[in-house]
Amino acid sequence: MTDVITHEHDVVIIGAGGAGLRAAIEASAAGVSVAMICKSMLGKAHTVMAEGGAAAALANKDHRDSWQTHFRDTMKGGKYLGDWRMAQIHAKEAPDRIRELEQWGAVFDRTPKGLTSQRNFGGHTYPRLAHIGDATGLELIRTLQQKGIHMGMDVFMEFTVRRLFTTDGRVSGCFAYDRNDGALHVFKAKSIVLATGGITRCWEVCSGSWEYTGEGHALAYWAGAEMGDMEFVQFHPTGMIWPPSVKGILVTEGVRGEGGMLTNSEGKRFMFNYIPEMYADEFADTEEESQAWVEEVISGKLATKRRPPELLTRDVVAKAINSERDAGRASEHGGAYLDISWRTEEEVKKKLPGMYHQFMELAAVDITKQPMEVGPTAHYVMGGVKVDPFTQESTVPGLFAAGEVATGLHGANRLGGNSLSDLLVFGRIAGEQAAESSKQMTYFAGIDQSDIDDAIEETLAPLIREGGENPAKVVSDLREMMQNKAGIIRNGDLLLEALKDLDELEQRAAVVSPGGSRIYNPGWHQALELGAMIDVSRMCALAAFRREESRGGHTRDDFPDPDYTYWGKVNSVIKQAEDGSMDIDYVSYPPIPEELEDLLDADDLAKEGRA
Repeated sequence: MTDVITHEHDVVIIGAGGAGLRAAIEASAAGVSVAMICKSMLGKAHTVMAEGGAAAALANKDHRDSWQTHFRDTMKGGKYLGDWRMAQIHAKEAPDRIRELEQWGAVFDRTPKGLTSQRNFGGHTYPRLAHIGDATGLELIRTLQQKGIHMGMDVFMEFTVRRLFTTDGRVSGCFAYDRNDGALHVFKAKSIVLATGGITRCWEVCSGSWEYTGEGHALAYWAGAEMGDMEFVQFHPTGMIWPPSVKGILVTEGVRGEGGMLTNSEGKRFMFNYIPEMYADEFADTEEESQAWVEEVISGKLATKRRPPELLTRDVVAKAINSERDAGRASEHGGAYLDISWRTEEEVKKKLPGMYHQFMELAAVDITKQPMEVGPTAHYVMGGVKVDPFTQESTVPGLFAAGEVATGLHGANRLGGNSLSDLLVFGRIAGEQAAESSKQMTYFAGIDQSDIDDAIEETLAPLIREGGENPAKVVSDLREMMQNKAGIIRNGDLLLEALKDLDELEQRAAVVSPGGSRIYNPGWHQALELGAMIDVSRMCALAAFRREESRGGHTRDDFPDPDYTYWGKVNSVIKQAEDGSMDIDYVSYPPIPEELEDLLDADDLAKEGRA
């Protein structure tokens, strides 16, 4: 059976997380027909796993906050490799997106005065994260879904998109299959929005759910889009590490935002020893100073400037935990201890209810009485589809991207909480612009039948093979290899080995045979995911090998320092060559205007030779 079901929609949105839902709402409001395709069930997107909050300069907890400070923090946190245009748009529009969510029914935690409550997070100068306990992503998805289902969009759940089609250089549709019964579908579209999230399932220890296999990144790359900054992968410093069955599950940064302290096996708060020079004026360097800050925050007074070092950016904290382990001061199971038990049991259960239940049920640890054991876990990719900052359109006309699948906002490292406001701000822009783009098309472009036939053949091929490996084994070997050779600490020799290993894994993937039929066949799904996982892993390893410096989420122990003389000025760009090989080049964003440059840290700019 190779029958294909054909659909026509002005805008097709691939992904139903925060970015996809916000784009679908905006496109539907523009009066165009919208299809939303999601790999999982509606409401189960990875966004629901976001816990700590959404960053927006509402200035509810500290009147000194502003979009200008949020802009500065985002650029500084991204080590000045972010697109300043996206950082400005994001900082300016995020407060309106949070207020909009409240108008749509989101129930945020409140201050005593009834304002949206905001908490501290790493890299943010002031309390900035609007939150709902430690289940912010779940409430965001609930609100967007409740709004979106009344907008008239068609939803295709448990579908996987396998290929994007282009006609005369412009996107014209996509090919997908139903994960339940294997039915084949072609979606004709005048424009497409990618909102597929990240790639972290390519690493053995990760916080990502099963959907995060990088297919959105690969779809764009295969369609000819430029990909940027793929070397920058964020390892969140606090994932669960014990028992082994839960290794990698996220421990929200909200624990540290509420005063959680990191200690080593000797009981010492080690983060005081790892404050980078660029942050020296912003973070407490004694326990007394740190405790004074915490007490001010808890009492509701204005926070002093010098925050506890546990609230340094995620790359700094993750590497510090790694260094403590290498020095022989790790926790019992190879990480660090995170302790919030000094706060009252009532406060912990009120502020961090999800974390309390997560540790009680999965690790038999009562976080109101005992410290948690945590360690770095692959969490987020700053790289992705290169987009126009004002429209979110990729280098392929008619193809838009928003959220984690797109690059630009976060530079070399993302600040906690910027992901949820990123989804809202740029999801809205992508939906609006995709709808406008579709209105310029008076007809659906034809899709070459040979392209459809190729997609069908490629999709069904694993089911015909016999005697090959189980795809699960290849997936497992890929994830272990990336963990060991392209993980949190890298070097040139290991990255070269990773690239060779990926060539071998690609050969193995080409002959896997899952067996069975199209109906409810997870082995078939894995066999098909392998192509994307290998290509996005290759993008990461190649870009990491070529960037001979350490910055943000990319650390080379053979090049431990940032190189401001050259590398500070360029961002990597990867594109598929005509012969199918992977090309890498470097570009710079336009010069930042003087009025925005004045907002940035003068000492940092001086190091870059820009001030």
